[in-house]
Amino acid sequence: MSCPEGHPSLGLLDQYSQGFMVSQVLFAACDLGVFDVLAEAPGPLGSEAVAAHLGTSSRGMELLLDTCVSLKLLQVETRGGKALYDNTELSSTYLVRSSPRSQRHMMLYLARTTYLCWAHLAQAVREGKNQYLKAFGVPSEQLFTAIYRSEGERLLFMQALQDVWSVQGSRVLAAFDLSPFPLICDLGGCSGALAKACVSLYPGCRVTVFDLPSVVQTAKDHFLSPEEGPISFQEGDFFKDPLPEADLYILARVLHDWPDERCSHLLARIHEACKPGGGVLVVESLLDPDGRGPLTTQLYSLNMLVQTEGRERTPAQYRALLAAAGFGDVQCKRTPGTYGAILARK
Repeated sequence: MSCPEGHPSLGLLDQYSQGFMVSQVLFAACDLGVFDVLAEAPGPLGSEAVAAHLGTSSRGMELLLDTCVSLKLLQVETRGGKALYDNTELSSTYLVRSSPRSQRHMMLYLARTTYLCWAHLAQAVREGKNQYLKAFGVPSEQLFTAIYRSEGERLLFMQALQDVWSVQGSRVLAAFDLSPFPLICDLGGCSGALAKACVSLYPGCRVTVFDLPSVVQTAKDHFLSPEEGPISFQEGDFFKDPLPEADLYILARVLHDWPDERCSHLLARIHEACKPGGGVLVVESLLDPDGRGPLTTQLYSLNMLVQTEGRERTPAQYRALLAAAGFGDVQCKRTPGTYGAILARK
């Protein structure tokens, strides 16, 4: 698009204002099962065949598939005048249900929960609080009662986190050498996905996953066995119940859910439970020192506004919280992925 000299192009504005359409194309293709059908087929398929497999309209499917091609989620070739579609490396790796690195459940969670909360971002900014009441009609005075508002929603949330740690778990756990900590407790460890990555990376360790009773029950029903090898599960609320004994406590994607005062309370409890020489590993998406980047983390912080009580923080802000709780020797490392790791010792 050409614009008069001195006037900014509208291209960037168009890109931003239509970004939700791109998200919905991705979400719809995941929800319908487009990538799975193509992965299971013996070869590329035409839009009519995909539509027939999935019970959709031919017109709608053709439009969706062609847009996925433009987004590099699919590839297309023409044979005898007919367009045939197949997955790209990106979709084969991250969007096909059977891939060990699949992010499909996270896409579905973003589509069915996060997206609906973001429709109320302006109101969240006005009020300074999450939007579960407007998005879903459920009060959020007890945050995780709202987040786990149904058994299906709890399972999808846990599956989404399983997806995250299947790709990024080993990166954050390898940021520091954790082998000196044979007994580890993953607080708010959900399905046990990070615990599984931990025992794979450090075969000599044992991990206790500590989470709410409903989460532990879902983990037993759908994920790891409750007493499988070096991983065990224990029910409890880390804000008020006694914490399991451990050499290292892991807080992965936990502190960003809460305001500073709740974080300080939790870290003080961990410091009290921690052995001398023990430590805490904080795993979060880290803001730049001035708080104005990276963009992904800024967007995550806005997501904390619409979905939780917390925010993303800078390394300095985490250092201050840890120091106030009594921890010292605070080290921070960024990883090649979304999350950084902060290790502090008692």
